[in-house]
Amino acid sequence: MHKIGIQTANIVKDEAPKEGFRRIANAGFDCVDFSLDTYLRYEEFAPDYRGRFFEKSLDELFEFFTPHKNAAKSLNIKINQMHMPYPMFATNISREANEYIRYQVLPKSMEICAFLECHNIVAHLFNLPNTVPDKACALEQEGIEWRANAEVLHELAPFAAKRGITICLENLYKPGQRRLSEGPCCDPVKLSARIDYFNAKYKSEVLGACFDTGHANLTDMDMASYLKILGPRVKTLHIHDNDCMTDLHQIPYTFTNTRDKICSTNWDEFLRTLKAIGFTGVLSFETAPALKAFPQELADDVLRFIASIGKHFAKELDNAK
Repeated sequence: MHKIGIQTANIVKDEAPKEGFRRIANAGFDCVDFSLDTYLRYEEFAPDYRGRFFEKSLDELFEFFTPHKNAAKSLNIKINQMHMPYPMFATNISREANEYIRYQVLPKSMEICAFLECHNIVAHLFNLPNTVPDKACALEQEGIEWRANAEVLHELAPFAAKRGITICLENLYKPGQRRLSEGPCCDPVKLSARIDYFNAKYKSEVLGACFDTGHANLTDMDMASYLKILGPRVKTLHIHDNDCMTDLHQIPYTFTNTRDKICSTNWDEFLRTLKAIGFTGVLSFETAPALKAFPQELADDVLRFIASIGKHFAKELDNAK
């Protein structure tokens, strides 16, 4: 049976982490996606705030996260994956802020990942705004993005290889347009080749893929084709739902295309394809906003409901043809 996981965001609080991990365990989850990205929000860089949390020394950071690590272990919750703060680079913030991300936030995130005994860290790659007028310019833009991303990934890869960590590249979308379009890591052939190149160079699975169902839905991606091409390179999942227009991060099955109950996300196809590629990883839900949408007295019921969907998914994967 596949294990199921959920984000720690909106559940695990720094002042009492064990309480949050206990709620996760009681709801029926086995694993968590540790929301390291909540410690540095993109908005904090406007106009010149750098997010002081990552100015702490490694010893201070390890001390800060020791209660979280101990709480998860005491409740048999595995920190299966972690979300790195993002973006890795941005064109609309200062040079100093970008250097702070590159030389402080990203390497320290890798160190925290290792400290928490987590083996997968999800990365949002550098993503230029969608302003290109034609396909040729779009391809040129994609090349610019990848060269910048590869430079940073080469800096992180040796540590990943040494500590057995896989940096999972997430399929993104281009923001800022009325109709969202594909962003970095949406071409499965290119992504597969890039993952294979890095893993061969560093003789370790330093790169993998994180498949985000919500982002795939927003860009009208052919999920089955994408997943089949990537195959065993898919190491982590971000499972959530939306209305095909906005990145809402809501509970699966909660959006339909019509009043006839046709889901906006083809969950049956998603599960069949995971089965086809032999996915054995964690069914991890990225649904933190859903916990804020309900009254707090219903939060634990919501957690149990999401866990029940995860168990249904796991059962379907075991029974899928």
